[in-house]
Amino acid sequence: MLKQKTLRGSFSLNGKGLHTGVNLTVTFNPAPDNHGYKIQRIDLEGQPIIDAVAENVGDTTRGTVLMKNGIKVSTVEHALAALYAAGIDNCLIQVSGPEFPILDGSAKAYVENIQRVGIEEQNAVKDYYIIKSKIEFRDEENGSSIIVLPDENFSVNALISYQSKILSNQFATLEDMAKFPTEVASARTFVFVREIEPLLGAGLIKGGDLDNAIVIYEKEMSQENYDKLADVMGVPHMDATKLGYINHIPLVWDNEPARHKLLDIIGDLALIGKPIKGRIIATRPGHTINNKFARQIRKEIKLHEIQAPSYNCNETPIMDVNRIRELLPHRYPFQLVDKVVAIGANHIVGVKNVTANEPFFQGHFPQEPVMPGVLQVEAMAQCGGLLVLNSVDEPERYSTYFMKIDGVKFRQKVVPGDTLLFRVELLAPIRRGISTMKGYVFVGEKVVCEAEFMAQIVKNK
Repeated sequence: MLKQKTLRGSFSLNGKGLHTGVNLTVTFNPAPDNHGYKIQRIDLEGQPIIDAVAENVGDTTRGTVLMKNGIKVSTVEHALAALYAAGIDNCLIQVSGPEFPILDGSAKAYVENIQRVGIEEQNAVKDYYIIKSKIEFRDEENGSSIIVLPDENFSVNALISYQSKILSNQFATLEDMAKFPTEVASARTFVFVREIEPLLGAGLIKGGDLDNAIVIYEKEMSQENYDKLADVMGVPHMDATKLGYINHIPLVWDNEPARHKLLDIIGDLALIGKPIKGRIIATRPGHTINNKFARQIRKEIKLHEIQAPSYNCNETPIMDVNRIRELLPHRYPFQLVDKVVAIGANHIVGVKNVTANEPFFQGHFPQEPVMPGVLQVEAMAQCGGLLVLNSVDEPERYSTYFMKIDGVKFRQKVVPGDTLLFRVELLAPIRRGISTMKGYVFVGEKVVCEAEFMAQIVKNK
């Protein structure tokens, strides 16, 4: 099972804020297990911290703005996209003002510095949210939509569409996050000339220039107004009848705007708070719908906080019933684990198929067969025993004995025809042969039983 990751060291970047024009410094620091992304305003009294999660987004007009208790930080999406794509789960970000520097309008500098300082694996297991069925969010007003479908990995498809002669329909896709540095990170933010005039008038985009944005001139204006705009933006006067891109640096890709929208999607969905396994298909995405979708996924996560492991009955098991017999002393009718389909240093996933021929159904109950709850706990315990035995050499020479069972809950009946999926995890490292574990029993996506265990591993005489 994959472990969580953080930065191996700290790094800082300096530059102007897009909206304030103020020189800012942002520093990225390693953070402990299960820390997530947190942003600290070190310029304010008490140096308050904002959790980088979707429900803390207070504005999406011209970027993603995090707000909490009157404190705000804007333009966070490019940095978060770089962290998320790099597989970094935990990071403390310190910033010296109300926004991140815009830099060159892309995630390139963040990616380069992440690669420079390196990434460190941590002890905690990476907590994925696995998409098991289609989830869709639509904005009927502007025709935007985001769909996520089940997939073994995280990938993003983005389709943009504008009523523009210069930028109409474009498509971008990223199948592998490992290719983010070369295929997406350098894509710069873009803006239409028609959007710049009111923004400048409102005192926004003070840090904006042609080095950190692609400017799209797609509707002819008077030469006088065009010259005024050129003066404000610090570019030479040009022929106002020639439509196209206004930028010093050529496009990195023909579909650079679509790639930047894809970058924004990754950054905004980083606010879900955990990595997901699924395929994102976004049509006409923007920060507003991205955030609404991230909030919807967070609601799904809270509704299914305890998620059943993925199980493919066609895959060859890690341990079959014969191997389990070699490790556990239990025999019919008390061997209650049929196979193990996943095992790691800290977790195990086992399976039991409950049939009408189980001997306990003869008395429990003949007219309405229900699997006894104590046997569900016993089956979990056997699975936990296999997990503990996996930690020693020559496991056949050891046995596990349970010392304590706590917090047992039964949530639903188990009946003939059910397939039980066990997930047992170590709560702490095994010390002096003593282990503590948490176990769940699932039928489909529902938790039917859970308990905590303490067990001792003993060498056989």
